[in-house]
Formats: sequence, structure tokens, C-alpha cells
Amino acid sequence: MSVAGTEQDFAPVLAAVAGVEGWMTDAQARRLWDGARRVAPSGRIVEIGSFRGRSTIVLASAAGRDVAVVAIDPHGGGDRGPNEITADAQRGDADHETFHANLRTAGVDERVRHVRRPSGEALSEVAGAIDLLYIDGAHRYRFAKPDIELWGARVSPGGTMLIHDAYSAVGVMLAQLRLLFAGRRFRYVGRSGSLAEYRREDLGARERLDNVLAQLAALPYFVRNGVVKAALVARLRPLARALGEHGHWPY
Repeated sequence: MSVAGTEQDFAPVLAAVAGVEGWMTDAQARRLWDGARRVAPSGRIVEIGSFRGRSTIVLASAAGRDVAVVAIDPHGGGDRGPNEITADAQRGDADHETFHANLRTAGVDERVRHVRRPSGEALSEVAGAIDLLYIDGAHRYRFAKPDIELWGARVSPGGTMLIHDAYSAVGVMLAQLRLLFAGRRFRYVGRSGSLAEYRREDLGARERLDNVLAQLAALPYFVRNGVVKAALVARLRPLARALGEHGHWPY
């Protein structure tokens, strides 16, 4: 099985995505990288929500040559951020072209199978179990819940599920509360900002209680993100800066 790489391995990948548009901190990129490096030969990585390829490049660069990497994104021009929810075909086509151009520049385009369909329609396009699932699709509850529930059911025992905008987007947070806080199948491992990591395990009663408490401990971060967003909407940027954000939506 692959293991986490060294800083020397990771640094060029971080440099490769520095100019790629997207919402992913360096610490989150490292968590994705380490997760992908742990996937065994002949394993499978699935990403839901690729945008212009920032996270895709990290995952594909870290994965072993025999690991399948699947990126699922309809590139419909919607759900691109808090102010770009509505679909826009022209914008989506531009994202699609830029996505593949960025992957080619990074040398990983041939490593990635892109399924240009919504995640709910793509379930039949990916066969078999998933060793690492990265969810960063539409953040509204009606989309986040089935992504976690239906795709999460495909994660193999011992496998990893990573969820972006956890403890940040309200829809994602509600899906976490509904499916994961007291769930039996995923142990909370930790988070890097809003990127939460879960490991597929069958949990007993005591383990489930510990799991609930571990996730509840991160709720102040969710509250903080809510205050930051309200401050940005109200143009109270000094308040957002005081809470550690520098003029952008928290992620």
C-alpha cells in the first residue's frame, strides 16, 4: 500500500496548483494528497465536484499508477460559489475546457476519467468499491445528503471519505448531522479547516458516542464560519478579518 509522501514529493504538486482557480487551502491539499497516497494498487479514487481541477490534480498526482481516478462534475456552470448557483452553459463549457487544460499542464489528464454528469446520475457510471471518496459537489442539503449517503455507501471498509465545506456550508452541515454524527459506519478522523475526514468502520455503541463528541467539538468552527459569512454579506470586513478571514468566503 502507498504511504504518505515526503514534503519534497508534495511541494511540486502544491506549486502546480498555485495558479489553478478553486477553493482549497494548502493544508487541505496535503490531506487529499496523503489520503490518495494511501490507496493501494488497483484501488479507486472518486471525486465529486472538480471545477477547474485544483483538487483533481492533487489526487491524480498522489495516486499510484495502478489506481483509478474518477472526477465527476457536470460542468454546467452552476454551483461555482455562493453567488453563482444557477446553471450557465457557456460558463460551464469554459470550466470544462479549463479543467482539462489545467490537467494537461500538470501532466495528469490521461490519468483521470472525467464523468461529465451530475453526481446523482453518475452512480451507474462507476463500478465497484471506492477506496477514497472526495465530496465537494453542490452544497445544498438536497444534493449534499445523497452524495454522502449514496456515494458513501460505496466506500470500502477501511476506506476514506473526505467532505469539503464541512462545518461551513449549512446544507453540508445538515447532511453531516443527519448521516454522520450518530452514524454506525464512519469514524470521524479530523479536519483541515472545512475539509473533514472520515474512515469507513463499523462502530459499536461506545465508539459511536465518542464519534459524536469528537464531531460536536468542531461546532464552534461552524458558528465562526457563519459569523464570517454574515460579516462579509454586511460588508463588515474588519470583523471577518478579526475572525481570521481576509476578504473571502471561508473554506
